[in-house]
Amino acid sequence: MDASSDVAVPASMRIPIDLFGSKKQKNLPRGELGFVDSSGNPVFRVIRQSKSSSLSSSPPRHDTKSLLDAAGDPVFSIVRGRNGLWQIFKVDHGEEKELICNVQRTQKSLTRTELEVLVLGESCGVLGSSFKMKGFPFQKSCTIYQGDSIVAQTSLMYKLHQIYVKRGKFRLTIYPGSVDHAFIVTLVVIFLSSGK
Repeated sequence: MDASSDVAVPASMRIPIDLFGSKKQKNLPRGELGFVDSSGNPVFRVIRQSKSSSLSSSPPRHDTKSLLDAAGDPVFSIVRGRNGLWQIFKVDHGEEKELICNVQRTQKSLTRTELEVLVLGESCGVLGSSFKMKGFPFQKSCTIYQGDSIVAQTSLMYKLHQIYVKRGKFRLTIYPGSVDHAFIVTLVVIFLSSGK
């Protein structure tokens, strides 16, 4: 018997998940950002909401987006306030139910952007935990940290012998852990929008 065939892989070992983000996917309206898995199946979609559809009791909103799951149901609402503060709301049956986190830019330079995320609700992790996002939105390069651990990373889709890298499609790698994948996708959407 070959010694290499005796290697046991633990059943509890989980592997990273790759999602691919692009605005150019079939069955996706023009201008909407979509995420597919490695088989090409739609997983998430981001749509821009009109200002009239936002809640009247909340503060004035500069920009509102919704993260939809594969079935087209809203999961999170992403709200950009006038002061540069982003808020993520949990959506239940089409209504914003709970403010789960605030996202604030801590550094912006020509080549680097950093955002800090303070989790307020229990829906996507440990209450009161914080995340940091560091990278360069123009190159769709972002690393998301929870403490000292890397939770997810984005990168452009490089190919061998390609001199010019297209910025239209990027990879999101989510590492194993207890953080909700929809929450990570929402953070990436905010990071990419923060460069505008």
